[in-house]
Amino acid sequence: QVRLVESGGGLVQPGGSLSLSCAASINMFSLYAMGWYRQAPGKQRELVAAITSSDSTNYEDSVKGRFTISRDNAKKTVYLQMNSLKREDTAVYYCNANAGATWNYWGLGTQVTVSS
Repeated sequence: QVRLVESGGGLVQPGGSLSLSCAASINMFSLYAMGWYRQAPGKQRELVAAITSSDSTNYEDSVKGRFTISRDNAKKTVYLQMNSLKREDTAVYYCNANAGATWNYWGLGTQVTVSS
């Protein structure tokens, strides 16, 4: 059974940092594109950052220069380092693993709250 388990969320002050992790129980993890999405109250889920199986990355415009996505295939884990956090980064952050329509999986999410 495929599982994605996010961790590392919490409460942080504006300007602070958090590091999210997503541990995956997936065969052939290295073949999956991995992504971090977020959903704020009353808003649609949006892609924050993604990393392909060949380590190409892309970021949502508002997080460029502040967030960094990375992966460790040996540990079957994807990370999201978040720096210079802003109040508008407050959301539930979800991990996604995708290798096509049939192989698309989500974690349950971790709450990130940026507040003073």
